[in-house]
Amino acid sequence: MYPPELPRPIIDRLVEATLLEDLGRAGDITTQATIAPGMRARASFVARKPGTLAGIALAEAAFRIIGGRCRFDAKVADGSRITPGLVLAVAEGDARELLSAERTALNFLGRLSGVASITAQFADAISHTKARIVCTRKTTPGLRAVEKYAVRCGGGKNHRFGLDDAILIKDNHVAVSGGITAALKAAKAFAGHLVAIEIEVDSLDQLKEALSAGANAVLLDNMSIAELREAVAINQGRAVLEASGNVTLETVRAIAETGVDLISSGFITHSAPNLDIGLDIEVG
Repeated sequence: MYPPELPRPIIDRLVEATLLEDLGRAGDITTQATIAPGMRARASFVARKPGTLAGIALAEAAFRIIGGRCRFDAKVADGSRITPGLVLAVAEGDARELLSAERTALNFLGRLSGVASITAQFADAISHTKARIVCTRKTTPGLRAVEKYAVRCGGGKNHRFGLDDAILIKDNHVAVSGGITAALKAAKAFAGHLVAIEIEVDSLDQLKEALSAGANAVLLDNMSIAELREAVAINQGRAVLEASGNVTLETVRAIAETGVDLISSGFITHSAPNLDIGLDIEVG
């Protein structure tokens, strides 16, 4: 397995926007007022809590984009399991640049490592099954690419990135379009040969109709464990089955053991707690 990667233009665009948000109209006036030009410092990024690392390239970009007079040395790769006290990276060089970029670097590291860490907990809980945890579009506005990247760092898989890369027929589409069969027929007539089509169902009768209409993937919405087991039996491997709704660390194992292929969770992105990463700084 190759490690997950983010294209540099995505990294640089996000980091530059975040630095601009922080620097405002006049720059870091606290640092300008208190730190003499030419001073040097060394800062260590240290894990305060156990978890899974994500976002190291964005932390590096913060120091590169702020001015490039700090050397950034990553000690741990994204996707690694980390423990309290572990030094994740060291930034060394111009003290003004280091202090002005530190919050941007820490914000990305803490946020993305939080997503990776909770994803890893879900993935670990179902590792004995064939099911895989996948994310949703319930992401922080503007941060979807990097939060979905963090999901990959934690051992999860990505669902669609937006409304344009796959067709997911939800319950409201079904209601407006005239039903399961009508919605699938219209989608198949519209889609190109590379566009995936999935349809959401909330009952076993709807699942049977979707399979009869040739659905390739079916989202089983808010079904009980018993219903999920029956859905797998009805399906007999014909379509990819995705369970969704009420997925927690307490329920995900039982859901996976029903035999579904995918389990989608908005929690791993929209409610992931920040992972505590500190910055220890010294002069010289």
